[in-house]
Amino acid sequence: MELLGGCYEQILFGFAVRPGEKWEVVPDFTHHAHSASLSAIAVNDRDVVTGSRDETIQIYDMKKKTEHGALMQHNGTITCLEFYGSTHLLSGAEDGFMCIWNTKRWECLKSIKAHKGHVTSLSIHPSGKLALSVGTDKTLRTWNLVEGRSAFIKNLKQNAHLVRWSPSGEMYIVVIANKMDMYKLETASVSGTIVTEKRISSVQFITDTIVAVAGDEEFVRLFDCKSAKCVCEFKAHENRIKEIYSFEMEGSHILVTASNDGYIKMWRLDLDKMTDSPSLLCEVNTKARLTCLAVWLKRVSETKQTANEAMVSSAQVCEAEEPLIKKKKICWIDCDKSAEGDGQEAYTKRKSADVQQKKKKLQKLK
Repeated sequence: MELLGGCYEQILFGFAVRPGEKWEVVPDFTHHAHSASLSAIAVNDRDVVTGSRDETIQIYDMKKKTEHGALMQHNGTITCLEFYGSTHLLSGAEDGFMCIWNTKRWECLKSIKAHKGHVTSLSIHPSGKLALSVGTDKTLRTWNLVEGRSAFIKNLKQNAHLVRWSPSGEMYIVVIANKMDMYKLETASVSGTIVTEKRISSVQFITDTIVAVAGDEEFVRLFDCKSAKCVCEFKAHENRIKEIYSFEMEGSHILVTASNDGYIKMWRLDLDKMTDSPSLLCEVNTKARLTCLAVWLKRVSETKQTANEAMVSSAQVCEAEEPLIKKKKICWIDCDKSAEGDGQEAYTKRKSADVQQKKKKLQKLK
């Protein structure tokens, strides 16, 4: 198990966690791959990707502990990253684009103009057929990943900054400032609303009915989605909480919190005794201003086969539209794809040596 934290100081921290009677946290590595602060982290059973204000996505092979390279499709701060199993990655950025990546060859299968403003958050449905995104154009958008197109647009009164599917995919939540609206998939209507005193910075589903909420304060609260009531509240840090992360291990629900005080803490939740405060398993002081958080597990439960097939079919559709370019192992990605939505064309970075050489040849011919 590897505890990962990104910070304003452009560094990715890695800590080896050793579970036991007393959990131990041992510094494993620090990596300075970005030229600006880190903004997002995503993990699957093999890879870790980090997004930054330097507009790049860095790739790491955690099994081999090697750096793979970078993806340079976006022209803006990377705001959100999410894997679907071990086959695909979705990325969103301040340029308003959402990209679908094949993680086997790290090819950009689709570059979609998702929002007129920034893409602030995205979430993939457990089936792999749908995705949700929110942006600074005051819209919530549903995407058909099988066909790679927009399926539905909902106008919001304010800009949302977080969106999350529940584990079963039967509901999703949209966060605007200090308010969290819960939607049912069947009706696409609000089934409940949770309002906190401070701005919400991070939310994580613990189960289908329990969601953990953290914000610009020291407390973490667990809410029941059905009643919209707080069932547990505990002080996790001495400063405001930047992000939370959750996973299940050997039947236990583990919650990880990262704060502006520089600490990352791991907690065990007892869902049978919700009124009791979670037990602190371990903590580590990074002495940095943390921005993002994730946990890489050596063995992650595989996604259902039917769900994988759904996403594979999406890849086949995208590949049929434009053949993939053969590349050597992992390289600096430079894909030129046409964007969909709002009638705008995608703009991409061209930094590969081949493109530069072609331009020089054309200039000589002229």
